[in-house]
Amino acid sequence: MSGRLKIGNQTNPLMRLNKFLSKAGIVSRRGADQLIQQGRITVNGKIIMELGTIIDETADKVEFEGKPVTLPCEYIYLVLNKPPGYLVTLRDNFGRPVVMSLMGKYKEAVKPVGRLDFDSSGLLILTNDGEFAFRLSHPRFEIDKKYLVKCEGFISDDDIKKLGEGIELEDGKTSPAKLELISRSKTFSRFHITIHEGRKRQIRRMCQAVGKNVVKLERISIGNIELGDLKSGKYRLLDKREIDSLKKALSL
Repeated sequence: MSGRLKIGNQTNPLMRLNKFLSKAGIVSRRGADQLIQQGRITVNGKIIMELGTIIDETADKVEFEGKPVTLPCEYIYLVLNKPPGYLVTLRDNFGRPVVMSLMGKYKEAVKPVGRLDFDSSGLLILTNDGEFAFRLSHPRFEIDKKYLVKCEGFISDDDIKKLGEGIELEDGKTSPAKLELISRSKTFSRFHITIHEGRKRQIRRMCQAVGKNVVKLERISIGNIELGDLKSGKYRLLDKREIDSLKKALSL
């Protein structure tokens, strides 16, 4: 089925414990190493603190803080058109809207990948494939993310040049970006910007650094996945071509 891939029997069920935890969607491999070193993972009832531990995914019982960890029987890949005013998180202690409330029958099956801030909208990928999610959100794999930006005021050629070359922020200089001007006037300017990083509120902070306040930010593509005509608040399963293309880019 499109967007849902059955996980067949493994010819070799042996794998590193950190990879198992990542594939189960618990945490990234680096995060898994931290959990192991903190003594929060048990295998067959025994606390494991040695990095590089090999397990048999078909026979060993893995637990995280006493809760069983298992691989899903199938991987699910979805894309949501996130509306503004929703948090990209599983739940919120203050009762604010979260994207999982839009996911219908899949709301307990998948998790969002990467960031898209509260006021922003557009393409958000959700999956239960932990390794896929980790690689897709890690800047090392340089997966392009394209946004439509509307900012206040006239954006100059110099502003565009600075944004394209990278902006010095409090958490370091951003990588070079690709900009495509759509329109500009004294009131508003509109442009596309493509980046492969995923820092918190990165594009808004980049624009603020050149004196421009973003009034609308919409992500329109991630890699080969395009938002297209998907309506706000709606989701769809990725097709096999989209999944295969992304996995190839992620060396999966």
